[in-house]
Amino acid sequence: MRIIAELIIRLSPATAGYFFYREVGFLNQNSEINKRKTFAIISHPDAGKTTLTEKFLLFAGAIMSAGAVKSNKIQKSTVSDFMEIERQRGISVASAVMSFEYKDLNLTLLDTPGHKDFAEDTYRTLTAVDSVILVVDSVKGVEEQTEKLMKVCRMRNTPVMIFVNKLDREGGSPFDLLDELENKLAIKVRPLSWPISRGTDFKGVYNLHNKNLYLIHAQGKDVLAVSDLKSELLDAQIGAGHAGQLREDMALFDGVYEPFDKQHYLSGELAPVFFGSALNNFGVKELLDTFVELAPGPGPMLTESREVLPAEPTFSGFVFKIHANLDARHRDRIAFFRVCSGKFERNKFYRHVRLGIDLRFNTPASFLGQKKELIEEAYPGDVIGLYDRDNFKIGDTLTEGEILKFHGIPSFSPEVFKELIHTSLKAKQLEKGIHQLTDEGLAQLFSFTYGRRKIVGTVGQLQFEVIQYRLKHEYGADCRFEPLKFYKACWLTSKNQVMLEDFCRFKSENMGFDKDKNLVFFAESEWSLNYFKGQYPEVEFHFSSEFKN
Repeated sequence: MRIIAELIIRLSPATAGYFFYREVGFLNQNSEINKRKTFAIISHPDAGKTTLTEKFLLFAGAIMSAGAVKSNKIQKSTVSDFMEIERQRGISVASAVMSFEYKDLNLTLLDTPGHKDFAEDTYRTLTAVDSVILVVDSVKGVEEQTEKLMKVCRMRNTPVMIFVNKLDREGGSPFDLLDELENKLAIKVRPLSWPISRGTDFKGVYNLHNKNLYLIHAQGKDVLAVSDLKSELLDAQIGAGHAGQLREDMALFDGVYEPFDKQHYLSGELAPVFFGSALNNFGVKELLDTFVELAPGPGPMLTESREVLPAEPTFSGFVFKIHANLDARHRDRIAFFRVCSGKFERNKFYRHVRLGIDLRFNTPASFLGQKKELIEEAYPGDVIGLYDRDNFKIGDTLTEGEILKFHGIPSFSPEVFKELIHTSLKAKQLEKGIHQLTDEGLAQLFSFTYGRRKIVGTVGQLQFEVIQYRLKHEYGADCRFEPLKFYKACWLTSKNQVMLEDFCRFKSENMGFDKDKNLVFFAESEWSLNYFKGQYPEVEFHFSSEFKN
C-alpha cells in the first residue's frame, strides 16, 4: 500500500483519482469475495437434507423456529419448501435459495430436490456453487440418488463434506459405513467427528478436529474439551464402557485414516465426514462451524472461451434457475443468477449476451426461501434474483460487454413423454403456463412437425403431477396428459444436409421441434435408435442440449 500511495502522489490529480478509485474498488471487491461461501446441500430423498438446512438457518439466527416437514399436527412449513405442493407432499420439488450471515460471513445455501425426478434441477444448481454438503442416512447408507449426485460433484471436482445423519436411530458400525462411502462414492473419506454409540443409547460425538466431546444430556447439550482420551473424566461423563469403546475406535482410526489434508478436500479428492442428528439438532453446529472454516470461497468458472476469475474487475455471471410465480400475489418470474466476477450494481446496464441487448434491473433481490430483500450490489459468489419479463433462459449470461457463455448447464434427453391435452376453455392461460413452467427446467416442451400437438418430456412421472397442479392453481388452467410410447428425444444435426432431409422425410411422423425450433427426433426404442444411427452415419443424434454451444 505504501508503494501505491507514493505512485499516486506523482500522478496528475485526475489520473491519481481514477487510480485510487480503481485500487480501492479492487481491494474492497477482494474483501467482499473473501466473506462469501456458496454451497448446496444434496441427498437422497428423506435423508434429512431440508431439516439440516433449517437447523443451519436457526444457528445463524435467520429464522426463529424450524418448520415440520411432514407433521400434520404442526401447522408450519419449512422455509426452503415454500411451494404449496411441497408442503402437501412433504418433499422438495425445486431448489430454494437462502442467503444469510454467520460469523461475519455471507453464506448462500441452495437446498436442492432429493427426488430423482427433479435431478436436472439439482444438476443445474450444482453449477452455481463452490462446495457441497452431502447428507447420508446412517440407517440406509449410500442410496441410488446419493451416488448419482456424487458423480456430478466428482465430474467438477467440487469439494464435498459428508454429514451422516440420524445417529439417534439404530444402525451399523461407523467403520462399515465409512467403507461404504468410499466404495460407492469413489472418494477417500476422513472423519472429523466420531459417534459415541447409536440409537436410544446415543451419547454424543467426539470432534477430532478441535478435540471436543459433545454430549447429549437430559437437560440439553454439553461440550467438554478432551485433550487426552485417557482422562478419567471421560469415563465419568459417558461411562466406562462407552469411554473404552471410544478409545478402542480411536486407536483403530489412527491406523486406518491419514491425517486430514485441507488441500485434498479443496481439490475434491477427500471428503471430511461428520456424524449427528439434524432432527435433534445434534452435531449440526459443529458441522457448520467447521464448514465455514474449511470450505472454499468463490472460485473460477469455465466459459467456452476462457476461465473467469472472481477477482476480475468486470462483471459477469449466469442464470442457472428460473421460477415463475414465486410470489403468487404478484405472478412474478424470477431468474436466479450467480455472480461470477466483478460487481453487480442495481440500475446499471448489462449486456444480455444471447439476445445482444442491454438490460438494467431496478429491483434485484436476495432470498431466504420465498422471502426477498432488495439489494444495491452483489459480488462473486452471490446468488441474486432478477425480475424477468421473458428475457431469460437457463444458461443465459450477463456481462459488461464481453461475449461469454458459461459451461455445464445443459438440458438432457427426457425419459417420459406425454401429450398435453386441454380440458378447459382457458387456452391462453394454459399456453402461458406451460411455456413458463418449462422455461424453469421442470420439463421440456416439444411440438410435432405436423399439427399443433404439444409434447411434454420429463425424467420422471412426478413432474407431471407438479405441472398439472401448478397449471391449475397458478394459472387457472386444467389439463390432462396422455402417455406416448417414445424411448428418447434426440436433437439432430448434420453436415450432410441431403442425408438429414432424407431421414426427416422417412421418419416424418416422429419429427418435431423444441421450444427454440431445434430439430428433434422421437425414437420409439433403443433398437430403432441404434438402427437409424447405423443407416444414417452422417446424422448426429444428440442426447443433451449442449450440442448448441
